[in-house]
Order: sequence, then structure tokens, then C-alpha cells
Amino acid sequence: MDLFNVLSLIGGLCLFLFGMNVMGQALERCAGSGLRALLGKLTTNRLAGLLTGIGVTAVIQSSSATTVMVVGFVNSGLMSLKQAINVIMGANVGTTVTAWVLSLGGISSDNLLIQLLKPTSFSPILALIGIILYMFCKGDKKKDTGMIFLGFATLMFGMDAMSGAVAGLKDIPQFQQMFLLFKNPLLGMLAGMILTAIIQSSSASVGILQALAVTGQVSYGAAIPIIMGQNIGTCITTIISSFGANKNAKRAAMVHLSFNVIGTAVWLTAFCIIRAVFKPLFLDEAASLFGIALCHSIFNVLCTLLLLPMGNLLEKLVNRLVPDSKTPETNAELDERLLNTPPIALQRCRELANDMAVCAVDALKDSLHVFNHYDAKQVAKIREMEDRTDHYEDILGSYLVRLSTMSISASDNKEAAMMLKAIGDFERISDHAVNIVESTEEILSKDIQFTEDARQEFDVIADAINEILDLALNSFINNDPMAAHLVEPLEQVIDELKEEMRTKHIQRMQQGECSIVAGFVWSDLLTNLERTSDHCSNIAGGVMDAAMNTMSMHEALRTLKDNDGEYKAKYQEYASKYVIQ
Repeated sequence: MDLFNVLSLIGGLCLFLFGMNVMGQALERCAGSGLRALLGKLTTNRLAGLLTGIGVTAVIQSSSATTVMVVGFVNSGLMSLKQAINVIMGANVGTTVTAWVLSLGGISSDNLLIQLLKPTSFSPILALIGIILYMFCKGDKKKDTGMIFLGFATLMFGMDAMSGAVAGLKDIPQFQQMFLLFKNPLLGMLAGMILTAIIQSSSASVGILQALAVTGQVSYGAAIPIIMGQNIGTCITTIISSFGANKNAKRAAMVHLSFNVIGTAVWLTAFCIIRAVFKPLFLDEAASLFGIALCHSIFNVLCTLLLLPMGNLLEKLVNRLVPDSKTPETNAELDERLLNTPPIALQRCRELANDMAVCAVDALKDSLHVFNHYDAKQVAKIREMEDRTDHYEDILGSYLVRLSTMSISASDNKEAAMMLKAIGDFERISDHAVNIVESTEEILSKDIQFTEDARQEFDVIADAINEILDLALNSFINNDPMAAHLVEPLEQVIDELKEEMRTKHIQRMQQGECSIVAGFVWSDLLTNLERTSDHCSNIAGGVMDAAMNTMSMHEALRTLKDNDGEYKAKYQEYASKYVIQ
């Protein structure tokens, strides 16, 4: 093996790892909503959790990535440790898909149809289709499909380059001696563990083993312990990811490590006993690509069958390994680990944004109630909700900006942009709630009196504000453009109510029915209510933007007002409903 073979091996390995990464990311983008739906079905049922782990790992092509994601879920409080155990077990089975795909490279036959099944035969065709989809098609789904094809083709070209580079090793005695050493099960297991820990991917290390198998010097007796060691080595990524996480997240990482260590220890012991007692002849045979994929799958399935019924015992074990601390811990609302899977991170942002929206709307509604029925406890609750929305805006804003810079689909990018706009509006709504409370407190402290007419007018606009808040909230939480469509005509009615109420109050002051001080407070109240309706309009406009695939909200609203008969009809309906006598 000369210098050029070494360079080819390095180049092939780089292409292989790069192709796997590109293909995994593109698959993840294409399956974004599918991943969310899959995780949404997750229950404490063992089979459901197991299938979820298998499905997610088969999509993103990495058990390490799935387990890191699970650690993030547990750290955020989205998943219990019991649920995590089942998903982690499923991830170990799902990771075997890659080895089966790579095993297609071992197909050999003179039959043309069978030859076409070899990746080296159809990869150039996939690369051609992929580059056409990626460079000449505009749809994001088509571009991502192109990246899947290009990633797969790159992966297979890298695999072929590695196989070609190491082919000459079969005639080197030292290489033969190395794999004779690996027939010692402990040495083979350590070799697989160290290699996988270095490249942090069991799928990639199995691929490298399959490439080396082309030399014919890798026996099943050496390959099986290496495969077992790879399962332990892949845990390094999860262990690293658990640093800084809460106790339950650390326990989830320990579940991954314990599962693989116990499974390897049991089946490696069984392997050694079978080898010593029965001396199977196939262990001395040269391993094929198909055979390695089969051994990889059988081992992971056996580990799962062994430990799946013992999930409760595994939970007790990790609880002992990572005991509870004396100080209580809180869950991370937005875990950094979720950024490894952007569609899931976006779903978590959506959940928190919905919580923020409800919090802000409740604060404003409570402030309207406090105006007529002052309650110190409710006022304290409103201020607490305003603090909470400020906190939500801080963490969501920075997290969504980071998420937007990552490799996500165009639809996810638009949703992130819409949420970034909306959280600012919801935060301002909660600010207006506090402003209304402060105006109410000023009325009480200064013993300001309003006329009965003013009180009745306030009740009319308060009812309109309650309705527009409900419409904006429903449109945002349900991503419903139809509900958003109803916000703008009501916002116009509220603007007109504000002007009418301001004019009537000036008339009352001129007639000596209200004081100047009351007029200042009244003006502040109306301004806060009118701006609340403006923020509701912004939120609804963002929902319509996302639905209509446009960034020109004001132009869309102007067109809506001028040309939409339904808009005019709803405006008339609201104008008739909210009338000042």
C-alpha cells in the first residue's frame, strides 16, 4: 500500500462521512413534519417508544444523533426517563439501516439486472438526478430530494474509494496479522470501541469495517467482536452531550451507555462460549458486506430483546448510578441539543410560543377585568405573567435566530420568521396589560371618577378587545389564516371606537362632567387598548403572510380592505355589534 493508496483512503473516508452527513440532513429536512408527528405519537408504551426510536434513527441515519436528541428532550422535560429508555433501544436497531444499504456494494453477478442493483452502478444516475433537482428546480422539497441523492452518491463513491484503496492490503502480512489479533474478542471489541469513539458514528465505523472486508482478510471471528465494540464507542457522543444537563438527562445518557455495555457483555460472553465449545467453522470465513450488515442487525436486535423487558430495572440502575441531588433542579425550556434536529427544535419553539401567547392574552384580559373589579392578587398575577412573557421573548428570540441560521427547509424558515415577529407583539400586549393596571391604580389612588357613560363606553371597547385577542390567539396557535382574516376588520372598528370615545370624553370635559386628570388617564387607557388591537393585527398579518407566502403584510392588508367583499361585510357586522350609545 503506497502513499497514493493512503491518500485515496483518506479521500474516500472524507467523502463517505460527508455524504452520510449531507444525506442525513436532507432526509431530516424532508421528513421535518413527519418527525414531529412521529414524536407526537410517543407514549409510555414500550413498543411505541421502540418503534419511534427505530423510525427517527432510520430517517436521520445516526443513533448518536437520536440519543443526543433524547437527552435534550429529557433535559427540557418533554420526555420522561421511562420513555427515553424505549426510544434509545429503538435507536440501536434503527442504526443498522446504513449497513444494509452499504452491503449492496457486495453484489456480484454477470446478470445485468443484478449488476444494476450495485450502488456503483446506480449511484452515477442518482448523482445526475440529484444535481438536476438541486441546481435547476426551485421547490425546496425537490432541492432537498436532490441533496439526498447527491449525499447518497457521495457516500457510495467514498465507500468505493476506500474499498479500492485498501484492496492491496490483502497481500500485506502485517495487515493479516492485525486481524488475526482481532480474533481475540476483547481486542476486537476494544478496536471497534476506540474507532467508533473517534469518529463518533457507529454507522460510519461499520461502513469502514465493510470497506476493509473487501480485502478478504476480515473473518467473522474478528468482525463480530468489533461490531459489538462499536456499540459502546458510539455512546461517547451522548455522554459528552449530557455535560451540563440535569440529572434525568444524565440518566438518559447513562441508559444508552448501560444498555450497550450490558448487551455487549452478555452477548460477547455468549460468543466466547460458543466459539470455545462448538468452534463454528463460519467464524474463520472471510466476512462479506452482507454478512457484516446481518451480524450488526442480529446483535442489536438481540440486545433489544434482552433488555426491553427489563426497562424498569435499567431505570433503577441509572437512578443509582446518577443519584438525586439535594438541591431541586429545573428543566431547560429550550435545550441546545435540540438544535441538532432543527424540525424538533422548531416544534419546541412553537410550544413555548403558544404558552407565551396564552400568557400575554390572559394578562390583557385580566387587566380589563381589574379596571372594573380591582383585586391586588390578580394585579400581582398580571405582573408575574408580564415577567414571564419577557422571559419567553428573551429565550425564544435568541434561540429562533440561531435556528434560522441552520440548515432548515424554507417552510420551517418562514415559520421561524413568523414566530420571531409574533413573540414581539405578544410581549408588547403583556406590557399594555401592566399599563392598564397602572392606570387603574392611578384612578384609585387619585380617586378619579368617570361618568356612567364613560364606563359603558369602556365596556364596549373592552368586549371588542377581548374578541380580537381571541381571534389573534386562535389564528396563531392553530396557524389558521381564516381566523386571521377576521382580525383586520375588527381592528378597524376598534380604531374608530377609540376616536369616537376620545371625542366624547373631550365633550364631557368641556361640559364639566369630567376632570382634566381623568382625561389624561382616559387617553392613556384608550392608547393602550388601540395599540393592543394593532399588535393583534400584526400577529394575524404574520399568519396570513406565512399562508400566502408573502413578506408584504401591509400591501396584502391594503388589498384585502379595498377588494374583499367579505372584509367589508365583517366590518359592517363588527361595527353594528360594538356601538357606543
